[in-house]
Amino acid sequence: MNQKVWIWNHYAINSYRNQGGRHYWFAENLIKKGYKPTIFCANTFHNSTDQIDVGDSKFTIKELNNIPYVFVKTKPAVGNGLNRILNMLLFFFNLFSVSKKIAKKRDKPDVILASSVHPLTMIAGILVGKRLSVPVICEVRDLWPEALFYVGKLKEKSLFGRLLTRGEYWIYKNADALVFTKEGDVDHIIEEKWDHKNGGKIDLSKVYYINNGVDVEAFCDSIESYQLEDDDLQNDSFKVVYTGTIRTVNNIGNILDTAKLLKNEKDIEFLIYGEGNEKDNLEKKKEQEMIKNVTFKGFVNKKYIPFILKHSSINVLNYSQDKYNWSRGNSSNKLFEYMASGTPIISTVQMGYSIIERYNVGVELAQNTPEDFAKAILEIKNLPKTEYAKMSRNAKNAADDFDFKKLTDKLIHVIEKV
Repeated sequence: MNQKVWIWNHYAINSYRNQGGRHYWFAENLIKKGYKPTIFCANTFHNSTDQIDVGDSKFTIKELNNIPYVFVKTKPAVGNGLNRILNMLLFFFNLFSVSKKIAKKRDKPDVILASSVHPLTMIAGILVGKRLSVPVICEVRDLWPEALFYVGKLKEKSLFGRLLTRGEYWIYKNADALVFTKEGDVDHIIEEKWDHKNGGKIDLSKVYYINNGVDVEAFCDSIESYQLEDDDLQNDSFKVVYTGTIRTVNNIGNILDTAKLLKNEKDIEFLIYGEGNEKDNLEKKKEQEMIKNVTFKGFVNKKYIPFILKHSSINVLNYSQDKYNWSRGNSSNKLFEYMASGTPIISTVQMGYSIIERYNVGVELAQNTPEDFAKAILEIKNLPKTEYAKMSRNAKNAADDFDFKKLTDKLIHVIEKV
């Protein structure tokens, strides 16, 4: 077989550091199936000045567990200002010369998987694919520019908004195959009337769905290998756990307000793991309002997250209901880690194509109020032991369906089709 697969992801440097993540796990499993993947990414870390030195060259190659990583020279960027745009543009433009040199040095690929978040990577993939006469799979992990419209950063009817939408259509039309990571994203093509049936130029038979997921074996190994000495995790309380960033958009204040409503439930404890610019304000709120059933645990190394999630009683997906189009579904990595832990989940939003509902692994809130949140916590806490255990088993079984071994088989199907 030995088909060469180039995987392009601007931010895949994190998978190099963490030895895990969507494209690392794809590459790892592709190797086991006889493919030869190479991951291309920027040499800079997201929102950091850290970088991998490429010297005077436009790239350097390093190998991790038999996976070659091509680090493409960019400029460090912190925040979302001009440096962020320059970082994206440098990655985009340098991909052309770097891919030419790599193709000459190591032979050209049999297929390119060009992955967003931002669309420039997919545009570069299509253009380079044409130059090298190889098929290109465009992987859409976030709908741009729709996501920008939802958060209010851009008006859909503005000139720039319309230009971005036209660019999106161009990408979908020119890709040899499209992979969406949320089940309902194909609805977007139909709603825009871009498909053949509605007079557009996109053949829906080339559109595929491969969700995010989890490496179940690695997750379970981490639970055993990286155990955390934490009395709050190992006591007999009913533990409601949030892990992640603590910023305004994460609405952690709502968790504190929910905890206040449950202050008389002496065995319920809220544990918040993570850092962010809202943490200090929320800790002041906790002290001022004497919310004694909440503990801010601070930063914890990612390797300990599986152990934490395994020892919780409920894991919380805390999202904004109005800053994202949840009708398309959910493909957050956190969801699948929560399921792999075998712990029931509360999501603060209701989602289309709901995995939580389909597998009966928890509760989704129609309204994200403290009252509704508190009610959902008590609903799960007061389940008969057999029902709670069933929900936990459902979560672990659901995680198996989203294990990267199975997801890689789906990717191979797409590769063979193009």
